[in-house]
Amino acid sequence: MDAQLTAFVGVATAMVALPGADFTVVVRNALASRTAGVATALGVAGGLLVHTALAVAGLAAVLVAVPVLFRIIQLLGGAYVLYLGLGALYAARRGAGQDAEPGPDEADGGRAGMGAGRALRQGFLTNALNPKAPVLFLSLLPQFVPAGAAPLPRTLLLAAIVVVLALIWFPVVALLVDRLGRWLRRPRTARAIEGGSGAALTALGLALVTGPLLH
Repeated sequence: MDAQLTAFVGVATAMVALPGADFTVVVRNALASRTAGVATALGVAGGLLVHTALAVAGLAAVLVAVPVLFRIIQLLGGAYVLYLGLGALYAARRGAGQDAEPGPDEADGGRAGMGAGRALRQGFLTNALNPKAPVLFLSLLPQFVPAGAAPLPRTLLLAAIVVVLALIWFPVVALLVDRLGRWLRRPRTARAIEGGSGAALTALGLALVTGPLLH
């Protein structure tokens, strides 16, 4: 492995592991069940696959160059993250004062009874609608293409590394949460996590919806 590739693996690992909306959604869905957590993790990796494919194809450059299209993606992503955050806050509030675990009819996301398909969709949309990802990949991948190297094969390799790292990291997070499930699913602890994740997602969503156009 050459020095540039080694450096990229380090940068990409930090980028994937950095807590954000993806991490939060995986954790709260993993509280529902191991299946929901792993499905969410796979959905996040699927969203990353979309972004890396766009970067490789050069379509990410179009999103950056056309502010209207970029703003539309920004608003859609913010609205979806905000929706998840408000749903989590509602679930935490509704669960307050209850001693039993929340039931399957709670608000969308991270609750008992969530199906794998629903969890997969949440993970995918949370990542795919992230408006910062096209800019990140467009600016990051070219930095690790050596001078004189064929850009397409190298960029494909870098993109594949990012997706593989996501396929490792997020399922590990989901399985770890499930492993600690007995403690994490205690009503008081679960409500605290639900409320905290809801607040974080709501803040992220509001920042995207009301913030200025990202550059």
